Amino acid sequence: MTPKERALSAINHVQPDRPPIMIYVTPEIDAALRAHFGQVNYHDTFEVDFRFVGAGCSKPNKQPEPSSRELCYDEWGTGYSPVTNPAGGVYMEATDLPLLRITNLAEVESHDWPNPDDYDYSMIPTQIEAVKDYAVCIGSAGIPDIINGVGRGRGMEQVLVDIITEDEVGTAIIDHRVDFYYELTRRTLQAGGGKIDIVCLGEDLGTQKGPTMSPDTFDSFFRPRIQRFIDLAHVYGAKAMMHSCGSTRLLQPRLIEMGLDVLDAVQPEPVGMNPEELKAEFGDKLTYCGMISTQQTLPHGTVEQCRAEARHRIDVIGRGGGYIFAPAHCIQPDTPLENVLAIYEEVTVKKFM
Repeated sequence: MTPKERALSAINHVQPDRPPIMIYVTPEIDAALRAHFGQVNYHDTFEVDFRFVGAGCSKPNKQPEPSSRELCYDEWGTGYSPVTNPAGGVYMEATDLPLLRITNLAEVESHDWPNPDDYDYSMIPTQIEAVKDYAVCIGSAGIPDIINGVGRGRGMEQVLVDIITEDEVGTAIIDHRVDFYYELTRRTLQAGGGKIDIVCLGEDLGTQKGPTMSPDTFDSFFRPRIQRFIDLAHVYGAKAMMHSCGSTRLLQPRLIEMGLDVLDAVQPEPVGMNPEELKAEFGDKLTYCGMISTQQTLPHGTVEQCRAEARHRIDVIGRGGGYIFAPAHCIQPDTPLENVLAIYEEVTVKKFM
């Protein structure tokens, strides 16, 4: 099977020759894998079945002031500073929050928002042709990503308050972001001419113990905004794949009703997220991507435990399709390289040591 055939078979709940493969890594693990494999692209070595294409932006981002602690800015005007985390890595965390400084609707309308017109979609067909044998993806976990994405420019606490109080300024800010990404996605799909296979989305709907929000709040606020993207993907013949951390089990029936095709990158540790239970309850309707533990097994397990978990996901969760082999999140810097190599050896039946 080609990578495209393998991925689409699995998503359509048809048994492929092996589960399609995805990988998510932090910069530190990316560097370690590049050092290990030298000039060879580890995505090719690990037989990753997915490739991403996208439009390029011609508008430069804001530049930091010489005396600023921020090292860079994104297209939303948010400034980022390096922060070391307990795993020994460095994340660029939002420290200059321009959307928090917006206090009324007039300021919302006058704000310098990103514009889909600033993107070049003409490159999309050429990009697709270069990876046509793979599952061609667009988007990311940052679309529409209301809680995290707007939170990076406004503060997560303020965004949650905006949502629960139905604050008109906060809601208008959220909808500017949603509308921008909807149009960017629509134009990209249009440029793809029906050759884009998967639209990648994201919204962190779960915590370690349950949903981030009540089912009623999901229905009233999140569902209509996410539904637009799922429907848009289907209009252009693409699958919709949405990332969410945490415990989403209570919301999965709703996601199925909405037509979501793939839930990514499923964490096995949160409440209600046992892989076998999920497969039995929803596995005929929803494809799962992930389930290789990045909280316990990969960072703290032995090579043998990593192999056993990988083999379980391949043989049990992957039976009959409906599963994409992947870590449950970006592999963190405190993960031994031999554990990373071990899980991909199991699914590719190759040796990388």
